[in-house]
Amino acid sequence: MINNKELQEFDPELYQSIKAERLRQENNIELIASENFVSNAVREAQASIMTNKYAEGYPGKRYYGGCVNVDVAENLARERLKKLFNANYVNVQPHSGSQANMAAIRALINHGDRILGMSLDAGGHLTHGYPLSFSGKDYQSFTYGVNTETGLIDYQEVRKIASEVKPQLIIAGASAYPRAIDFKKFREIADEVGAYLMVDMAHIAGFCCTNLHQNPVPYAHVVTSTTHKTLRGPRGGIILSNDVELGKKIDKVVFPETQGGPLEHIIAAKAVCFYEDLQPAYKEYMKQVKANAQAIANVFMENGVKVITNGTDNHLLLVDVKSSFGITGLKAQTTLEEINITLNKNSIPGDTERPAYCSGIRIGSPAMTTRGFKEEEFKQIGHYIIEALRNVDSVEIKEKIKASISQLLNRFPLNYELD
Repeated sequence: MINNKELQEFDPELYQSIKAERLRQENNIELIASENFVSNAVREAQASIMTNKYAEGYPGKRYYGGCVNVDVAENLARERLKKLFNANYVNVQPHSGSQANMAAIRALINHGDRILGMSLDAGGHLTHGYPLSFSGKDYQSFTYGVNTETGLIDYQEVRKIASEVKPQLIIAGASAYPRAIDFKKFREIADEVGAYLMVDMAHIAGFCCTNLHQNPVPYAHVVTSTTHKTLRGPRGGIILSNDVELGKKIDKVVFPETQGGPLEHIIAAKAVCFYEDLQPAYKEYMKQVKANAQAIANVFMENGVKVITNGTDNHLLLVDVKSSFGITGLKAQTTLEEINITLNKNSIPGDTERPAYCSGIRIGSPAMTTRGFKEEEFKQIGHYIIEALRNVDSVEIKEKIKASISQLLNRFPLNYELD
Protein backbone atom coordinates (compact mmCIF):
# COMPACT_ATOMS: atom_id res chain seq x y z
CA MET A 1 0.00 0.00 0.00
CA ILE A 2 1.21 3.50 -0.82
CA ASN A 3 0.87 5.81 2.17
CA ASN A 4 -0.03 9.44 1.41
CA LYS A 5 -0.19 10.59 5.04
CA GLU A 6 2.79 12.94 4.69
CA LEU A 7 1.37 14.43 1.49
CA GLN A 8 -2.01 14.92 3.13
CA GLU A 9 -0.46 16.87 5.99
CA PHE A 10 2.13 18.84 3.98
CA ASP A 11 0.12 19.71 0.85
CA PRO A 12 -3.60 19.20 1.50
CA GLU A 13 -4.63 20.97 -1.72
CA LEU A 14 -2.67 18.57 -3.90
CA TYR A 15 -3.76 15.64 -1.74
CA GLN A 16 -7.41 16.55 -2.30
CA SER A 17 -6.93 16.52 -6.08
CA ILE A 18 -5.41 13.04 -5.88
CA LYS A 19 -8.19 11.85 -3.61
CA ALA A 20 -10.80 13.31 -5.98
CA GLU A 21 -9.20 11.52 -8.92
CA ARG A 22 -9.19 8.29 -6.95
CA LEU A 23 -12.95 8.69 -6.38
CA ARG A 24 -13.55 9.66 -10.03
CA GLN A 25 -11.90 6.44 -11.15
CA GLU A 26 -13.92 4.47 -8.61
CA ASN A 27 -17.23 6.00 -9.68
CA ASN A 28 -16.85 6.03 -13.46
CA ILE A 29 -17.03 3.44 -16.21
CA GLU A 30 -13.66 3.94 -17.94
CA LEU A 31 -13.86 3.30 -21.68
CA ILE A 32 -10.89 5.29 -22.95
CA ALA A 33 -9.04 2.75 -25.10
CA SER A 34 -5.58 3.99 -24.12
CA GLU A 35 -6.17 3.74 -20.36
CA ASN A 36 -6.02 0.88 -17.89
CA PHE A 37 -5.73 0.19 -14.17
CA VAL A 38 -2.27 -0.92 -13.06
CA SER A 39 -1.73 -3.39 -10.25
CA ASN A 40 -0.73 -2.33 -6.76
CA ALA A 41 2.66 -3.95 -7.42
CA VAL A 42 3.22 -1.67 -10.42
CA ARG A 43 2.19 1.34 -8.34
CA GLU A 44 4.55 0.39 -5.54
CA ALA A 45 7.50 0.09 -7.92
CA GLN A 46 6.59 3.37 -9.62
CA ALA A 47 6.49 5.19 -6.26
CA SER A 48 9.66 3.49 -5.00
CA ILE A 49 12.95 4.95 -3.81
CA MET A 50 14.42 4.34 -7.28
CA THR A 51 13.00 7.74 -8.22
CA ASN A 52 16.03 9.21 -6.38
CA LYS A 53 18.67 7.64 -8.64
CA TYR A 54 20.16 9.42 -11.63
CA ALA A 55 21.50 6.88 -14.08
CA GLU A 56 22.51 8.33 -17.46
CA GLY A 57 23.58 5.58 -19.81
CA TYR A 58 22.77 1.88 -19.77
CA PRO A 59 23.35 -1.00 -17.32
CA GLY A 60 27.06 -1.54 -16.88
CA LYS A 61 27.82 1.68 -18.76
CA ARG A 62 26.53 4.49 -16.58
CA TYR A 63 27.90 8.01 -16.24
CA TYR A 64 27.26 8.02 -12.48
CA GLY A 65 28.27 5.75 -9.65
CA GLY A 66 25.90 3.88 -7.37
CA CYS A 67 23.84 2.32 -10.17
CA VAL A 68 24.27 -1.32 -9.18
CA ASN A 69 20.66 -1.75 -8.03
CA VAL A 70 18.94 0.17 -10.80
CA ASP A 71 21.06 -1.86 -13.24
CA VAL A 72 19.43 -5.00 -11.83
CA ALA A 73 15.95 -3.53 -12.27
CA GLU A 74 16.59 -2.30 -15.82
CA ASN A 75 18.12 -5.62 -16.85
CA LEU A 76 15.08 -7.43 -15.46
CA ALA A 77 12.83 -5.18 -17.54
CA ARG A 78 14.90 -5.77 -20.66
CA GLU A 79 15.11 -9.54 -20.36
CA ARG A 80 11.42 -9.90 -19.55
CA LEU A 81 10.45 -7.70 -22.49
CA LYS A 82 12.65 -9.71 -24.86
CA LYS A 83 10.96 -12.90 -23.69
CA LEU A 84 7.49 -11.38 -23.93
CA PHE A 85 7.85 -10.52 -27.64
CA ASN A 86 10.65 -12.92 -28.60
CA ALA A 87 12.87 -9.97 -29.56
CA ASN A 88 16.66 -9.87 -29.80
CA TYR A 89 16.96 -6.20 -28.81
CA VAL A 90 14.93 -3.90 -26.58
CA ASN A 91 15.22 -0.45 -25.04
CA VAL A 92 13.03 0.29 -22.00
CA GLN A 93 14.15 3.89 -21.41
CA PRO A 94 11.80 6.03 -23.57
CA HIS A 95 9.67 8.23 -21.35
CA SER A 96 6.63 7.87 -23.64
CA GLY A 97 5.40 6.28 -26.84
CA SER A 98 5.97 9.52 -28.73
CA GLN A 99 9.59 9.67 -27.58
CA ALA A 100 10.03 6.02 -28.53
CA ASN A 101 8.71 6.87 -32.00
CA MET A 102 11.01 9.86 -32.29
CA ALA A 103 14.06 7.79 -31.36
CA ALA A 104 13.13 4.98 -33.75
CA ILE A 105 12.49 7.31 -36.67
CA ARG A 106 15.72 9.27 -36.09
CA ALA A 107 17.67 6.00 -35.97
CA LEU A 108 16.17 4.77 -39.24
CA ILE A 109 16.09 7.78 -41.57
CA ASN A 110 17.59 11.23 -42.10
CA HIS A 111 16.06 14.66 -41.56
CA GLY A 112 13.92 15.55 -44.57
CA ASP A 113 13.36 11.95 -45.71
CA ARG A 114 9.91 10.73 -46.67
CA ILE A 115 7.53 9.01 -44.23
CA LEU A 116 4.38 7.14 -45.22
CA GLY A 117 2.00 6.66 -42.29
CA MET A 118 -1.70 6.19 -41.59
CA SER A 119 -3.68 9.44 -41.71
CA LEU A 120 -5.07 10.76 -38.46
CA ASP A 121 -8.72 10.58 -39.54
CA ALA A 122 -8.26 6.94 -40.57
CA GLY A 123 -6.90 6.01 -37.16
CA GLY A 124 -3.22 6.93 -37.26
CA HIS A 125 -1.24 8.76 -34.58
CA LEU A 126 0.23 12.27 -34.40
CA THR A 127 3.76 10.84 -34.54
CA HIS A 128 3.08 9.00 -37.79
CA GLY A 129 3.53 12.16 -39.86
CA TYR A 130 0.95 14.68 -38.66
CA PRO A 131 1.97 18.21 -39.74
CA LEU A 132 1.99 19.63 -36.18
CA SER A 133 4.15 16.78 -34.86
CA PHE A 134 7.94 16.49 -35.15
CA SER A 135 7.21 13.64 -37.58
CA GLY A 136 5.48 16.06 -39.94
CA LYS A 137 7.84 18.97 -39.35
CA ASP A 138 11.20 17.20 -39.61
CA TYR A 139 10.27 14.82 -42.43
CA GLN A 140 8.26 14.86 -45.64
CA SER A 141 4.98 13.29 -44.65
CA PHE A 142 2.62 11.26 -46.83
CA THR A 143 -0.41 9.24 -45.75
CA TYR A 144 -2.47 6.20 -46.54
CA GLY A 145 -6.00 5.75 -45.20
CA VAL A 146 -8.77 3.18 -45.17
CA ASN A 147 -11.57 2.33 -47.54
CA THR A 148 -14.34 4.78 -46.61
CA GLU A 149 -17.01 2.15 -47.27
CA THR A 150 -15.51 -0.69 -45.24
CA GLY A 151 -13.21 1.22 -42.88
CA LEU A 152 -10.49 -1.34 -43.63
CA ILE A 153 -6.91 -0.87 -44.77
CA ASP A 154 -6.63 -1.50 -48.53
CA TYR A 155 -3.16 -3.00 -48.87
CA GLN A 156 -3.19 -2.64 -52.65
CA GLU A 157 -3.84 1.08 -52.19
CA VAL A 158 -1.00 1.29 -49.67
CA ARG A 159 1.26 -0.44 -52.20
CA LYS A 160 0.20 2.01 -54.91
CA ILE A 161 0.86 5.07 -52.73
CA ALA A 162 4.21 3.66 -51.59
CA SER A 163 5.25 3.05 -55.22
CA GLU A 164 4.44 6.67 -56.07
CA VAL A 165 5.90 8.28 -52.95
CA LYS A 166 8.92 5.99 -52.55
CA PRO A 167 9.29 6.69 -48.84
CA GLN A 168 12.36 5.88 -46.79
CA LEU A 169 10.07 4.76 -43.94
CA ILE A 170 6.62 3.19 -43.77
CA ILE A 171 4.82 3.28 -40.41
CA ALA A 172 2.16 0.68 -39.60
CA GLY A 173 0.01 0.65 -36.48
CA ALA A 174 -2.79 2.88 -35.26
CA SER A 175 -4.49 4.53 -32.33
CA ALA A 176 -8.04 4.04 -33.58
CA TYR A 177 -8.23 1.05 -35.93
CA PRO A 178 -10.48 -1.79 -34.76
CA ARG A 179 -9.27 -4.56 -37.04
CA ALA A 180 -6.21 -6.81 -37.31
CA ILE A 181 -3.23 -5.39 -39.18
CA ASP A 182 -1.19 -7.59 -41.53
CA PHE A 183 2.41 -6.65 -40.75
CA LYS A 184 3.72 -9.27 -43.19
CA LYS A 185 1.99 -7.44 -46.07
CA PHE A 186 3.38 -4.12 -44.84
CA ARG A 187 6.91 -5.59 -44.83
CA GLU A 188 6.44 -6.88 -48.38
CA ILE A 189 5.41 -3.40 -49.51
CA ALA A 190 8.33 -1.82 -47.66
CA ASP A 191 10.78 -4.24 -49.29
CA GLU A 192 9.31 -3.54 -52.74
CA VAL A 193 9.99 0.21 -52.44
CA GLY A 194 13.22 -0.04 -50.44
CA ALA A 195 11.79 1.41 -47.24
CA TYR A 196 12.24 0.60 -43.59
CA LEU A 197 9.14 -0.65 -41.78
CA MET A 198 8.36 0.66 -38.31
CA VAL A 199 5.38 -0.71 -36.40
CA ASP A 200 3.76 1.25 -33.58
CA MET A 201 1.87 -1.44 -31.65
CA ALA A 202 1.06 0.81 -28.67
CA HIS A 203 -2.63 -0.11 -28.62
CA ILE A 204 -2.46 -3.78 -29.52
CA ALA A 205 0.76 -4.85 -27.78
CA GLY A 206 -1.15 -7.03 -25.34
CA PHE A 207 -2.61 -9.02 -28.22
CA CYS A 208 0.73 -9.24 -30.03
CA CYS A 209 2.56 -10.83 -27.08
CA THR A 210 -0.17 -13.41 -26.42
CA ASN A 211 -0.55 -14.70 -29.99
CA LEU A 212 -4.00 -13.12 -30.28
CA HIS A 213 -2.67 -10.85 -33.04
CA GLN A 214 0.28 -11.16 -35.40
CA ASN A 215 3.49 -10.21 -33.58
CA PRO A 216 5.19 -7.42 -35.58
CA VAL A 217 8.72 -8.11 -34.29
CA PRO A 218 9.59 -10.73 -36.96
CA TYR A 219 8.45 -8.40 -39.75
CA ALA A 220 9.34 -4.84 -38.79
CA HIS A 221 12.81 -3.33 -38.71
CA VAL A 222 11.75 -1.55 -35.51
CA VAL A 223 8.72 -1.88 -33.23
CA THR A 224 7.61 0.72 -30.70
CA SER A 225 4.94 0.69 -28.02
CA THR A 226 3.65 2.29 -24.90
CA THR A 227 3.40 0.25 -21.71
CA HIS A 228 0.23 1.72 -20.23
CA LYS A 229 -2.53 0.52 -22.56
CA THR A 230 -3.19 -3.18 -23.08
CA LEU A 231 0.14 -4.10 -21.44
CA ARG A 232 -1.34 -2.67 -18.22
CA GLY A 233 1.83 -1.04 -16.95
CA PRO A 234 3.12 2.42 -16.03
CA ARG A 235 3.04 5.29 -18.50
CA GLY A 236 6.11 4.94 -20.70
CA GLY A 237 7.56 3.74 -23.99
CA ILE A 238 9.62 0.83 -25.32
CA ILE A 239 11.50 -0.02 -28.53
CA LEU A 240 12.11 -3.53 -29.89
CA SER A 241 13.92 -5.08 -32.86
CA ASN A 242 15.51 -8.31 -34.01
CA ASP A 243 18.40 -6.33 -35.52
CA VAL A 244 20.96 -5.99 -32.74
CA GLU A 245 23.24 -3.73 -34.82
CA LEU A 246 20.34 -1.37 -35.49
CA GLY A 247 19.63 -1.57 -31.77
CA LYS A 248 23.03 -0.08 -31.01
CA LYS A 249 22.11 2.91 -33.16
CA ILE A 250 18.73 3.24 -31.44
CA ASP A 251 20.42 3.19 -28.01
CA LYS A 252 22.53 6.19 -29.00
CA VAL A 253 19.50 8.10 -30.23
CA VAL A 254 17.56 7.45 -27.01
CA PHE A 255 20.61 8.49 -24.98
CA PRO A 256 22.28 10.93 -25.35
CA GLU A 257 20.57 12.29 -28.47
CA THR A 258 16.97 12.70 -27.31
CA GLN A 259 16.86 11.89 -23.58
CA GLY A 260 19.02 12.32 -20.51
CA GLY A 261 18.69 10.27 -17.36
CA PRO A 262 16.11 7.48 -17.52
CA LEU A 263 13.22 7.27 -15.07
CA GLU A 264 14.46 4.27 -13.13
CA HIS A 265 11.38 4.06 -10.92
CA ILE A 266 9.22 3.84 -14.05
CA ILE A 267 11.57 1.22 -15.52
CA ALA A 268 11.20 -0.78 -12.30
CA ALA A 269 7.42 -0.58 -12.73
CA LYS A 270 7.82 -1.69 -16.35
CA ALA A 271 9.73 -4.73 -15.10
CA VAL A 272 6.79 -5.62 -12.84
CA CYS A 273 4.36 -5.10 -15.73
CA PHE A 274 6.32 -7.41 -18.05
CA TYR A 275 6.50 -10.06 -15.32
CA GLU A 276 2.72 -9.88 -14.94
CA ASP A 277 2.26 -10.11 -18.72
CA LEU A 278 4.35 -13.29 -18.85
CA GLN A 279 1.91 -15.10 -16.55
CA PRO A 280 -0.74 -17.45 -18.06
CA ALA A 281 -3.56 -15.37 -16.53
CA TYR A 282 -2.61 -12.41 -18.70
CA LYS A 283 -3.53 -14.19 -21.93
CA GLU A 284 -6.91 -15.04 -20.45
CA TYR A 285 -7.32 -11.38 -19.55
CA MET A 286 -6.57 -10.33 -23.15
CA LYS A 287 -9.09 -12.87 -24.47
CA GLN A 288 -11.68 -11.28 -22.19
CA VAL A 289 -10.70 -7.78 -23.38
CA LYS A 290 -11.49 -8.82 -26.95
CA ALA A 291 -14.69 -10.65 -26.01
CA ASN A 292 -15.93 -7.60 -24.10
CA ALA A 293 -15.25 -5.23 -27.00
CA GLN A 294 -17.08 -7.55 -29.37
CA ALA A 295 -20.01 -7.86 -26.95
CA ILE A 296 -20.64 -4.12 -26.78
CA ALA A 297 -20.13 -3.77 -30.54
CA ASN A 298 -22.84 -6.37 -31.11
CA VAL A 299 -25.28 -4.50 -28.85
CA PHE A 300 -24.77 -1.34 -30.89
CA MET A 301 -25.26 -3.09 -34.24
CA GLU A 302 -28.32 -5.02 -33.03
CA ASN A 303 -29.89 -1.68 -32.11
CA GLY A 304 -29.17 0.09 -35.39
CA VAL A 305 -26.09 1.99 -34.24
CA LYS A 306 -23.36 2.27 -36.87
CA VAL A 307 -20.08 0.64 -35.81
CA ILE A 308 -17.13 1.31 -38.13
CA THR A 309 -16.04 -1.94 -39.88
CA ASN A 310 -19.09 -3.64 -38.32
CA GLY A 311 -17.15 -4.90 -35.34
CA THR A 312 -13.68 -5.25 -33.87
CA ASP A 313 -10.74 -7.64 -33.72
CA ASN A 314 -9.13 -6.01 -30.69
CA HIS A 315 -9.88 -3.85 -27.66
CA LEU A 316 -11.53 -0.87 -29.31
CA LEU A 317 -14.38 0.11 -31.57
CA LEU A 318 -15.47 3.28 -33.32
CA VAL A 319 -19.10 4.38 -33.27
CA ASP A 320 -20.55 6.83 -35.79
CA VAL A 321 -22.74 8.95 -33.51
CA LYS A 322 -23.41 11.57 -36.19
CA SER A 323 -25.38 9.20 -38.41
CA SER A 324 -26.72 7.10 -35.52
CA PHE A 325 -27.90 9.81 -33.13
CA GLY A 326 -27.57 13.10 -35.04
CA ILE A 327 -24.97 14.51 -32.62
CA THR A 328 -21.24 15.16 -32.72
CA GLY A 329 -18.63 13.07 -30.99
CA LEU A 330 -18.01 15.94 -28.59
CA LYS A 331 -21.70 16.07 -27.63
CA ALA A 332 -21.70 12.30 -27.10
CA GLN A 333 -18.58 12.50 -24.94
CA THR A 334 -19.95 15.26 -22.70
CA THR A 335 -23.39 13.62 -22.45
CA LEU A 336 -21.88 10.32 -21.35
CA GLU A 337 -19.63 12.09 -18.88
CA GLU A 338 -22.80 13.34 -17.17
CA ILE A 339 -23.79 9.73 -16.43
CA ASN A 340 -20.26 8.71 -15.34
CA ILE A 341 -19.12 7.03 -18.54
CA THR A 342 -15.73 8.26 -19.70
CA LEU A 343 -14.60 7.92 -23.32
CA ASN A 344 -13.33 10.19 -26.08
CA LYS A 345 -14.68 11.79 -29.23
CA ASN A 346 -12.90 10.44 -32.31
CA SER A 347 -12.73 11.08 -36.02
CA ILE A 348 -14.08 8.36 -38.29
CA PRO A 349 -13.14 7.57 -41.91
CA GLY A 350 -14.41 10.34 -44.19
CA ASP A 351 -15.27 12.56 -41.23
CA THR A 352 -16.67 15.96 -42.25
CA GLU A 353 -16.70 17.41 -38.73
CA ARG A 354 -13.80 19.48 -37.42
CA PRO A 355 -11.36 17.53 -35.20
CA ALA A 356 -12.57 19.42 -32.14
CA TYR A 357 -16.06 17.97 -32.65
CA CYS A 358 -15.69 14.73 -34.69
CA SER A 359 -18.47 12.45 -35.89
CA GLY A 360 -17.58 9.47 -33.75
CA ILE A 361 -16.56 8.14 -30.37
CA ARG A 362 -13.92 5.57 -29.50
CA ILE A 363 -14.72 2.87 -26.96
CA GLY A 364 -12.13 0.64 -25.30
CA SER A 365 -12.52 -2.41 -23.08
CA PRO A 366 -9.15 -2.89 -21.25
CA ALA A 367 -9.75 -0.86 -18.08
CA MET A 368 -13.16 -2.23 -17.17
CA THR A 369 -12.01 -5.75 -18.04
CA THR A 370 -9.25 -5.25 -15.47
CA ARG A 371 -11.92 -4.21 -13.01
CA GLY A 372 -13.77 -7.48 -13.59
CA PHE A 373 -16.41 -6.70 -16.21
CA LYS A 374 -17.33 -9.49 -18.62
CA GLU A 375 -19.62 -9.69 -21.64
CA GLU A 376 -22.87 -9.18 -19.73
CA GLU A 377 -21.61 -5.99 -18.07
CA PHE A 378 -20.38 -4.63 -21.40
CA LYS A 379 -23.74 -5.37 -22.95
CA GLN A 380 -25.33 -3.33 -20.15
CA ILE A 381 -22.93 -0.49 -20.87
CA GLY A 382 -23.94 -0.59 -24.53
CA HIS A 383 -27.61 -0.20 -23.63
CA TYR A 384 -26.80 2.65 -21.21
CA ILE A 385 -24.91 4.49 -23.95
CA ILE A 386 -27.68 4.02 -26.51
CA GLU A 387 -30.40 5.22 -24.12
CA ALA A 388 -28.38 8.26 -23.05
CA LEU A 389 -27.49 9.33 -26.58
CA ARG A 390 -31.07 8.95 -27.73
CA ASN A 391 -32.17 11.20 -24.86
CA VAL A 392 -29.39 13.79 -24.57
CA ASP A 393 -31.80 16.47 -23.31
CA SER A 394 -33.60 14.35 -20.71
CA VAL A 395 -32.27 15.02 -17.23
CA GLU A 396 -34.63 12.41 -15.78
CA ILE A 397 -33.44 9.59 -18.04
CA LYS A 398 -29.79 10.46 -17.54
CA GLU A 399 -30.18 10.50 -13.75
CA LYS A 400 -31.87 7.09 -13.91
CA ILE A 401 -29.00 5.66 -15.97
CA LYS A 402 -26.43 7.22 -13.65
CA ALA A 403 -28.06 5.52 -10.66
CA SER A 404 -27.97 2.16 -12.45
CA ILE A 405 -24.29 2.68 -13.27
CA SER A 406 -23.55 3.39 -9.63
CA GLN A 407 -25.18 0.11 -8.63
CA LEU A 408 -23.21 -1.75 -11.29
CA LEU A 409 -19.88 -0.26 -10.20
CA ASN A 410 -20.55 -1.15 -6.56
CA ARG A 411 -20.30 -4.80 -7.58
CA PHE A 412 -16.79 -4.24 -8.98
CA PRO A 413 -14.78 -2.12 -6.53
CA LEU A 414 -11.50 -0.66 -7.68
CA ASN A 415 -8.96 -2.63 -5.68
CA TYR A 416 -6.82 0.28 -4.55
CA GLU A 417 -6.40 1.56 -1.02
CA LEU A 418 -7.98 4.99 -0.59
CA ASP A 419 -4.69 6.78 -0.06
